[in-house]
Amino acid sequence: MNSIEQSFDAVKKILNNLPKSWLELTTHRLDIYDEGQAKSQFLEQLKAYHAAGNYSAETLEQLPTAYDYIRLGHQLSSLLEWAVGQINHVTAEQVIAFSSKTMPILAVLRKKKLTKTKTVLYYNTDSSPLIDEFRLQEIYGYEINLIKIDSASEVKEHSGSTVVFVTQSSLSKKVDVPPNVDLTINVHPDYGSTAIVSKAQAEALVKDIQHVRRRESIAITPPNALNLLREIILDEVISPEQANADSLDIITRCIHENTGSTGLALVASSGLSIQYAIMMGLVEDAMTAHPNKPIAIILPPNCYGGTNDQARRIAALIPNAEIVDLLVDGGQDLVNSLKTALAQVAEQDGVPIVLAEIPTNPRVEVPDLNSLAEVLATTRSTPNGETAIAPTFMVDQTFCPNVKLLGDDSPMAKVKVVSFSSGSKFPSGGRCIGGYCATNKLAEFLQVIIGKHLTLSDNSAVSHQLNTLAENMPSMPSRIKQAYENTLLFVNHIEQKLPKARINFVSQDLAEQGFTPSVFSLDIPSTGSTPIEKEENKRLLNERLIELMITRHPTECKHCVSYGQLKGSYWTIPATSTQGTTKETDKDYIVRVALSPDVDVNALIDTFSDFCEEQNLV
Repeated sequence: MNSIEQSFDAVKKILNNLPKSWLELTTHRLDIYDEGQAKSQFLEQLKAYHAAGNYSAETLEQLPTAYDYIRLGHQLSSLLEWAVGQINHVTAEQVIAFSSKTMPILAVLRKKKLTKTKTVLYYNTDSSPLIDEFRLQEIYGYEINLIKIDSASEVKEHSGSTVVFVTQSSLSKKVDVPPNVDLTINVHPDYGSTAIVSKAQAEALVKDIQHVRRRESIAITPPNALNLLREIILDEVISPEQANADSLDIITRCIHENTGSTGLALVASSGLSIQYAIMMGLVEDAMTAHPNKPIAIILPPNCYGGTNDQARRIAALIPNAEIVDLLVDGGQDLVNSLKTALAQVAEQDGVPIVLAEIPTNPRVEVPDLNSLAEVLATTRSTPNGETAIAPTFMVDQTFCPNVKLLGDDSPMAKVKVVSFSSGSKFPSGGRCIGGYCATNKLAEFLQVIIGKHLTLSDNSAVSHQLNTLAENMPSMPSRIKQAYENTLLFVNHIEQKLPKARINFVSQDLAEQGFTPSVFSLDIPSTGSTPIEKEENKRLLNERLIELMITRHPTECKHCVSYGQLKGSYWTIPATSTQGTTKETDKDYIVRVALSPDVDVNALIDTFSDFCEEQNLV
């Protein structure tokens, strides 16, 4: 039996003992995840199990987590990449599977624009592998050199250029390409694409393509990865799941009911996928409506790491775009800082795009909406006396997706507002990672432009994501209500037991306005002779609390970044997870806790009390 046959045999046995969590979970355990060894640690241990002939579902369940979130990659995508690598005689690290058919190509075009080098795209597919070449050239600034060929043998040498070959062939067979091809992208008609990087280019190119999958797209989804593995290994042609006839209508109705919007709703493969389409749509609007004017992307530097990183990557891509930090630390608040930032942009006669989380992550802060609306709607003047360009407000409503910020009676009605949410949280109950966006009436015209960028990136939600959202979104309001009540009960206990603790949670007044999140953050009071010593002791207490909760309640508590799930509670330290790319000085080394509608709150309360006693905090 040769190495490929052995690999196929291993995959067959794994598929026969597949853990349910590999197919169903969207987030995984951080306590068995090492980001520095993403995918590789999982595959190395898997190979060890293969050598020992150990394929039980229970054993496979204990493997190191491949990635902490399926948007970035997961066990089944890693297994697929390993199998494709074996077939094509490359390492698993050189194979990257996307849910999108176009994003691996766009990843290369992005890199080559930034390094001012050329890319030559050969393809033998029936039609162009790119969608909307005009926008890619005019808005993204990509230099596109497409050459249609009949076979890979027609690929020529191009000194100093990256050569990409796009094809559509069976994944179960090696793709034969000339040695001068740096990247082969095999497009599947139903399930996305696989990028295979040649050895000569591997380290740098893999990193760049993987970063695009991490920030602007997603890995192939678990159900689709499973179907592809069956197709490759078992020679089974699986018909892809089709979206139910009414799925999109149900999702749209729920979005309207929860946000107050009445216009077009767009559904993407993830929260960051829809955010990317929104950002690029707003960039296009700025470039076409206000040619050659500077574009200011205004956002808090301590916001979710994915948002932070993506915005800065877009600013690096667009020559006249820049990031303006919306300062919220050191006694400064969002509204007053925004007033200063918008005045600064007006002085430059720029186009302001404001991005904020309401509530924020992880501090669960909500600005005064009337004051926020007033600042956004204020008419300003440029240095030459002309009316300054009005801002567009992008709001991430993931923590409270049921607040009607887009309605006619919202304080924000006189501001162009685009709202988006990650569907992996409350909308799906953690069962898929689709994301969506909607607008208020003043911003409805933007949805058409945003939709164009969602289409060209091929980042629309896939069928099983649409069906999952349609199944779960109708119950979202009731689940949010119950989860908030559970969280309030736990927070009230902590305040009584540990009154000196700093707890970030919404006030009763905000809850009456409709802001009822089920997440809070906790800063445990600590002792020490110096601020540094106090901080070190606090971080140690954070870790001990999380460890105790998970040890005592393995079925009720999980060490991950989840939120809005159907059951249990979720514990993390944002500075080491969700704020990954945030500046170190802006990170929050606090405990973030999320409770679901179905959790034993009283058991958590008892354990927290025990923790306080054991650590001499009371």
